[in-house]
Amino acid sequence: MKRFQKQRNPRIQNSKNTPGVRERRKHTNIYNRLFSLKSAFSSDPRSRSRSFNMNQTTESGFENLIGYYEPQVQELIVIDEVLSAMVGVEGRYISIKTLRGKKDEIINFLVDPSMDSALQELAKRIFPLCRSFLSINQFVESRSQFQNGLVNHAFSAALRAFLLDYQLMVAQLEHQFRLGRLSLQGLWFYCQPTLRSMQALSTVIQKASVNNFSGSAVLNLLQSQAKAMAGDIEVRLLLEKMTQCASRAYMSILERWVYEGVIDDPYGEFFIAEDKSLPKESLTKDYDAKYWRQRYSLKDGIPSFLANIAGTILTTGKYLNVMRECGHNVQVPPSENSKLTSFGSNHHYLECIKAAYNFASGELVNLIKEKYDLTGKLRSIKHYLLLDQGDFLVHFMDIARDELAKKPDEVSVEKLQSLLDLALRTTAAAVDPYHEGLTCIVERSSLLKRLGTLNVTEVSQRESSNNDILEEPVSITGLETFSLSYKVHWPLSIVLSRKALTKYQLIFRFLFHCKHVDRQLCGAWQTHQGVRALNTRGTAISRSSLLCRSMLKFINSLLHYLTFEVIEPNWHMMYTRLQSANSIDEVIQHHDFFLDKCLRECLLLLPELLKKVERLKSMCLQYAAATQWLISSSIVFHSPDEPKVDSIGAKQSKSGQVRKSTTRNVAVTESVLKFEKEFDTELQSLGSILSSSSQSEPYLAHLAKWVLGVKHEQNGL
Repeated sequence: MKRFQKQRNPRIQNSKNTPGVRERRKHTNIYNRLFSLKSAFSSDPRSRSRSFNMNQTTESGFENLIGYYEPQVQELIVIDEVLSAMVGVEGRYISIKTLRGKKDEIINFLVDPSMDSALQELAKRIFPLCRSFLSINQFVESRSQFQNGLVNHAFSAALRAFLLDYQLMVAQLEHQFRLGRLSLQGLWFYCQPTLRSMQALSTVIQKASVNNFSGSAVLNLLQSQAKAMAGDIEVRLLLEKMTQCASRAYMSILERWVYEGVIDDPYGEFFIAEDKSLPKESLTKDYDAKYWRQRYSLKDGIPSFLANIAGTILTTGKYLNVMRECGHNVQVPPSENSKLTSFGSNHHYLECIKAAYNFASGELVNLIKEKYDLTGKLRSIKHYLLLDQGDFLVHFMDIARDELAKKPDEVSVEKLQSLLDLALRTTAAAVDPYHEGLTCIVERSSLLKRLGTLNVTEVSQRESSNNDILEEPVSITGLETFSLSYKVHWPLSIVLSRKALTKYQLIFRFLFHCKHVDRQLCGAWQTHQGVRALNTRGTAISRSSLLCRSMLKFINSLLHYLTFEVIEPNWHMMYTRLQSANSIDEVIQHHDFFLDKCLRECLLLLPELLKKVERLKSMCLQYAAATQWLISSSIVFHSPDEPKVDSIGAKQSKSGQVRKSTTRNVAVTESVLKFEKEFDTELQSLGSILSSSSQSEPYLAHLAKWVLGVKHEQNGL
């Protein structure tokens, strides 16, 4: 502005030497000196302007009222003072007053009341522009501080650049004024386009200041304001540009997350939160598996332009983190167009995010399937926990029979583990490379109680209030509480978490106890076969043999249903789906679906049916335990010298040998009839429940067919 100090307004210089012109020249000289002083203003020009105006006196000695001057002179003074107000400098006749409101500051511009009314109206039209400049400038100064976050820093930098352009426009207008080519009406004309932009920005920063926005909230505010100004193309483009400038810092955080799996967020602005209190080791201990769901989670305030793809962004970084924990290279291969510097209408950033997700998901699935052999581990678990390979189990149950017959508190887990290792080494399981991960545990409660404490059973409020559902047996042994477990390490613990292994154990305990019942009934059947040579017709042994056959038929039908109707088809379905899975989340989904479906179809989520089955198994065990007494009480032993009596089914023996014969025992007969009646009643009750439930649960039709077949066979016999 120094180069304008010696210039004179051409309109004034070429005018006639009239008294009014001479007076105008006097005031022009005053404002020329004012312009020369403005170039020396420091960073706080407002205070210097005030001190200058307070000490300034007019050369003509007239009173300090602008109304004294002619309208033409007033216009020149007003133009100069408005130009100063446009950059936040108050003048002699236009002052700036700041009032503190409840939420923000209110800036008012006061004019000398003696000013010409027409000039006042024109000046007041420009004051909103001056007010917007002061608001934006104050926002830039306050939000440039480090604690306000990267988005606010970038937004403030963009506003600062905009204000520089605005100040350049004011300087150009001032130059035109010094050349005498600018009137107050012309000043208003040139300010109108900028006024709309400044007011739109002022509205944004006012909302951001009142609500103390930062991060994604600032970006959403800018975007919503840009949409609201869709009718004004210039303002909309300006706001979109501001949004892009402010989002560069945010997009750099996003870029590191989707390309490296790193949250570089010093101010907590990113929409993904990390909970460092959940280590990956918690997957093998925490039943709820919170690590995979809560280690990284979405926060509130997702940018609107990322809302539809926020889940993909979250999982992309999670996958990269898993690979980093495995010591695998996790950086997405760079390309020419992979930079996420900003977003726009071409949606290029969405394509980059999807490409990063495809890379991360594909790499992680291949890593878990190939390097860590997920399918091999699942097959091994199926062999042992789903009893797919039964030779080791038969051997183990034979050598651990005495230990498992003890109470749970008396069972030695160490001894069971050594017996389990022996059974694994001496059977076909020895060729399994993963059999060493198998361990044994002894629970402290029955299967029904365990289901209730883990909240796995899907019972209604009415059913859950029934104490019989969770009724603890009077006496339980290691056979009812024994279970197997499997050592799983990272990263397979993501799929085979504590929750998944618990579901495997619940299925194993049910199958294992069914196998135990089957073995006991087989022993009872062998006892009956030992007296087959005797004529047992009409005795309790004959009826007991038929009852034993019905019980064996029931337990074998149940085991056939569990293994061949439930586990095998569901396993093959899961295995097929795992081969085509494209992400670890799909693997988890298919695996969990398999376990939940097996739990339900194995009756473990149907407490009413499970209670009936457990009652029938308990009756089978009681009968098997009483078989030896039933048989021995129905057989009479004769010495060689004892004279022959008319006994039923006497067996002719060689000289000197003991003869055996059957006899009618009322107590034995009553016991067998009691067992038969109770078993038939429970079986009939189970059959009716299965038939009625099969309409809503179609898979129960298979079990109903087997159970009803046993009942019909028993009735026929």
